[in-house]
Formats: sequence, structure tokens, C-alpha cells
Amino acid sequence: MLIWILVGAVVVLVALGLLLGRARRRPAPASAGAPTAVRSPARAAPRADGLGGRVRALFAGATGGDAEWDALEELLVKADVGPATAARIVGDLRGRYQPGDDPAEMLAGEVVDVLSGDDTALHLTQEGLGVMLVVGVNGSGKTTTIGKLAAWLGGQGRKVSLAGSDTFRAAASEQLDVWARRSGAQLVSQERGADPGAVAFDAVKAAEARGMDVLIVDTAGRLHTKAPLMDELQKVRRVIEKASGRAPDETLLVLDATTGQNGIAQARAFTDAVEVTGVALTKLDGTAKGGVVLAVRELLGVPVKLIGTGEGVDDLRPFDAREFADRLLAG
Repeated sequence: MLIWILVGAVVVLVALGLLLGRARRRPAPASAGAPTAVRSPARAAPRADGLGGRVRALFAGATGGDAEWDALEELLVKADVGPATAARIVGDLRGRYQPGDDPAEMLAGEVVDVLSGDDTALHLTQEGLGVMLVVGVNGSGKTTTIGKLAAWLGGQGRKVSLAGSDTFRAAASEQLDVWARRSGAQLVSQERGADPGAVAFDAVKAAEARGMDVLIVDTAGRLHTKAPLMDELQKVRRVIEKASGRAPDETLLVLDATTGQNGIAQARAFTDAVEVTGVALTKLDGTAKGGVVLAVRELLGVPVKLIGTGEGVDDLRPFDAREFADRLLAG
């Protein structure tokens, strides 16, 4: 009997040994709170491939001759700064550059100088209803910017109303309604195809009657090259003036940072039509760095007032020239 007990014990020990061996060979599951180690390809050494790094590499060991300055001008044009503005910046830097200077830091300072001399605050009347007219081409992020702006102003304790004067695009009213609910703003809209000017007029009167602090007027995204559409936009502005007794406090152009040099033509057309007072630069969350606003500021005198960096309701903030310069040189 004792023999059989010993044999059974040996069998159990052997079985346990086999099970433990398999467990050691089997990979342990990752815990819920710890990342799983994954073998990845060897990372390449960091490259100085941003604009600032390329500028420094361009002048490394050089004395600042024609070839370097011509190449710098080309880099700026490729960054959407614009030919005229790029030439002006390069000429200024060349006149001040000394061997041993950091050309990238000098360039950053130049960008800050171009963009920081303006009053970038939003100016809304503190007595009665403040009115903002928001314009831009299709796809620039105009309605999204309006929603984020409504949330931002609402967070300051202001009562905000939105006017859905984009009566052309099928989903415009629905999109603005979603943003109104997200931001806590009130919405005035009419059916698709209604006269945009009539919507703006009704919105001004409704906002005044309700004691609102700010009215933001959405408009149909339109091609700046189409005269009839720009004429309609001018009509909306005239209606606002008639309804409120004065021009809009702010007329913001929503400009897509990825638009490149076409942004200059957009800014010129909208400024001529409705007297743009500031730019809201959108889509800076991607690879675009928005160099076009340098040309817009230099050629048209229109300051950047707001930047959008994402789709979230809080992804809108006041423009900061130094932060923008750092972003431009990093990309």
C-alpha cells in the first residue's frame, strides 16, 4: 500500500513539473495598467528637418553669401510666407546678420515683430448687443469656430446668440444647432433657402429683445472669386448695420492654415467686401503652420486674433505671436 502511495506522489510531482515548464515558456499577459513591450523598428536619429533646423543647417559654416540668403527666401516661400513678404524679411535679416548669429532665432524675432504689433483683442461693445460677423470659404472651419467662440464667450459670463444666416448649405443649420447646444448659446434660424439678410435682421432684433450680450452671425461659405456671392455677403452686413444701428463690432475671416498662398486672395476679397477686422486661423493641429498670415498681415494689415487647434469645444484660444513663431520654425 505504501508503495502505491509513493508511486502516486511521484506521478503528481512529474505532472506539476511539466505544467510549470509550460507556464514558464508561455508569455505572461500584460497587466491592465502597464503597456505591453512591443518590438519596434529602430528609431532614426532625430533630424533637424523643421524650418528652424533647416535655416541653421543652411548657415552652418557659411558666411552669409548670396546662396544662403536665396535659399532662405525659398524656404520661406515654401512655408507659405509669400514671395513679397519673404523677400522683405530676408532683406531685413541680411542687413543685420553677423557671423556667429543664430539665423533661426533672428527669423523667429522677425516673425514676432510682424505679428505682435497689433491689437489682437476682440472688441465688443459693453453697452447693448455686440455683433460679430463671421465669414470664410467652404471648408475653412467657419461654423466650428463659431461654436467654439460661443463657448469661450459664454465661459466669460456673456449671453450669446447665434444667427444661422448660412441658408444655402443643407447641413449648416443642423451643424450650428449642435454647436449652440454644446456651447449653451441660443440659435435663430430659418428654413433652407431663406433670405440670409432676413435671418440676420431677425436675429439682431431677437437678441436685443432677449437681452443678449453677443450675437455671432454665421454666413454661407462662399468662393471669394464669385462676385454675386460676395455681393450677398455685403447685403448681410448692410442689414446688420440697419438692424443694430452700426457696423458689426468684429468681422472675422476664418482662414484655413492649410490653404497656402490662396489665403492672401481670400483675405483681400473678403476685406474689400466686408472690412475684415481680424483672422481666426484654423487647423493648426496638423502639419500646416499658417505662414500665410505673415503675408496677410503685411499686405493687408489684418491681424490674427484667434487660432483653432482641434475639433474640441475648448480648442480655440487668443493668438500669441511668440508661440506662433515657435510653431512655424518647428515645422
